[in-house]
Amino acid sequence: MNKIKILVLFLYFVFNNTINAQCEIKNRVQADGSMLYYFEPAVFYTTKSKSLKINIITDKEHYFVALQPTPFPDKKTGKKIKDDLIIHLADNNTYKLAHYDTQYRRNDSIMQVLYLIDDKDINAFSNYEAVTAEINMEGTEFVRSYNFKLHKNAIKEQLQCFLKEEEEK
Repeated sequence: MNKIKILVLFLYFVFNNTINAQCEIKNRVQADGSMLYYFEPAVFYTTKSKSLKINIITDKEHYFVALQPTPFPDKKTGKKIKDDLIIHLADNNTYKLAHYDTQYRRNDSIMQVLYLIDDKDINAFSNYEAVTAEINMEGTEFVRSYNFKLHKNAIKEQLQCFLKEEEEK
């Protein structure tokens, strides 16, 4: 009987820590003094020639999908990326996210493109997994299409974590 209690207690802690680890929100202060909250990027797509990492970033007012494509164009070419992102969710609908910013980080070793999630689409993104993304990579090729194979639920789960945290306040 004692062993069962210990096992149940152990499983409770393992399960509880797994849930908390999924909602590990990080933050960083921007140059203008504003605070951004984010998750570590999740790999959504990878092949020998290209990959795509995605995460959610928020300033507590707006939510952004941040893409980190590899390979990415040099800074001069990359700054020309201004088109919107098209994402297909598991609800069989297509969503257009407005281009917000293209950034080069960590001494230009990472390119990150931010797309604004429209407020009316927050519910869909927090309830359905991502299926496909289409990105116009200006100056490299016309449109890159990524059929997500890995971590399809990452956008949904990260957005749910942010929304849950807001509800608790």
